[in-house]
Amino acid sequence: DPERVMRSYPHEMSGGMGQRIMIAMMLVTEPEILIADEPTSALDVSVQTQVLSIIDRLVRERGMGLIFISHDLKLVSSFCDRVLIMYAGRVVEVCEADKLDQATHPYTRGLLGSLPDIREPKERLEVLKRDETWRIAESVSGRT
Repeated sequence: DPERVMRSYPHEMSGGMGQRIMIAMMLVTEPEILIADEPTSALDVSVQTQVLSIIDRLVRERGMGLIFISHDLKLVSSFCDRVLIMYAGRVVEVCEADKLDQATHPYTRGLLGSLPDIREPKERLEVLKRDETWRIAESVSGRT
């Protein structure tokens, strides 16, 4: 009911409805690129799926580019085409999303190794060992 939603305050909206409203607000200006920063965080799985479906449909129908920012590597690998892994503001690895499990950078490997996997239960997840050289290494994007 658009009339009811229009008269409502933000705190009266569900998380999913709030995300839908934010998507609508972003699209008013008809952008060529949609930047979605954690668009599904704090949403339950069914609402996440709805929001991702809306974003996917809009990007395809409008021919827009999408920059999808997320800490959820499983979601990223299933929703995106290409993945850029950043550490300390620098791109440390770029790979096709369907080949994320073949990533080679130690930081990316550490992130992947810290994810729980029901197929390989562990008593404790790995702790990511950070290397100070990652912070000062040249970005693979060519920019420092």
